[in-house]
Amino acid sequence: MTGQVMDSERSMNKLMGIKCQVCMHRCNLESGQTGFCRARKNQGGTVICSNYGQVTALALDPIEKKPLRMFFPGKMVLSVGSYGCNLRCPFCQNHEISMAGQDAADTVYLSPEDLAGRALDARRLGNIGVAFTYNEPLTGWEYVRDSAKLVRAAGMKNVLVTNGSASLEILDEILPFMDAMNIDLKGFQEAYYQKLGGNLQVVKEFIAHSSHGCHVELTTLIVPGKNDSIADMEAEARWIASIDEEIPLHITRFFPRYHMLDVAATDTRRVYLLADVARRYLKHVFVGNC
Repeated sequence: MTGQVMDSERSMNKLMGIKCQVCMHRCNLESGQTGFCRARKNQGGTVICSNYGQVTALALDPIEKKPLRMFFPGKMVLSVGSYGCNLRCPFCQNHEISMAGQDAADTVYLSPEDLAGRALDARRLGNIGVAFTYNEPLTGWEYVRDSAKLVRAAGMKNVLVTNGSASLEILDEILPFMDAMNIDLKGFQEAYYQKLGGNLQVVKEFIAHSSHGCHVELTTLIVPGKNDSIADMEAEARWIASIDEEIPLHITRFFPRYHMLDVAATDTRRVYLLADVARRYLKHVFVGNC
């Protein structure tokens, strides 16, 4: 009887659609339809990640580039990315892949076993493991989980660079295998997050949950006239400190990118001022791109 019920539900999903549970968008996908992130679709009544193992970028990077300043400084990490993202930041620096879909992205398939093997081969170059980065990795969280298990089993480290716009259920799937994260905290106003297609509360919950048992660093890109007020930074830093004043915060300078080519780069004086504001509450504040 149970099997008949499950078959009936699958048939209904094919006809009426099924809701993706990965992020705040909760896309209701009809059969064959792809979600907002361009990386998940309804295939036969099941939501799958179409970007599983579809690699658009693979490079050996300094760990500081993630950015991580207080996690194995001076080491390298094999960075891997695919396509797709569940936000629409008009200043995205990787828009060629994050805003691409299955048909537009130039990909090469790399299995979790192959990725772990390449990470091991790069050990002689100072590599400590794998960083899932470049696009939003959690649009294809299954690949992150499967690969991270193998990297961990090989005695190496896993790093996640994410916008934090995923459900806690998805986070719980990958958190046991993560050693470090850099999470974008794009601002501290809900209205600003909505303009980017996101939800501030979802990100805050993601950050708070991640900070238990995993090394977490945060990054806020300061965009002129958008999230550069002293009041916002003070509220942000105070909130981070309420979780742990030891959490490192990277405050970085905006440069014209993607749909914001007509906006001047952030004044460096503003970046340093906001960093000083954050230091009233946090012990580790770093300035970037200045």
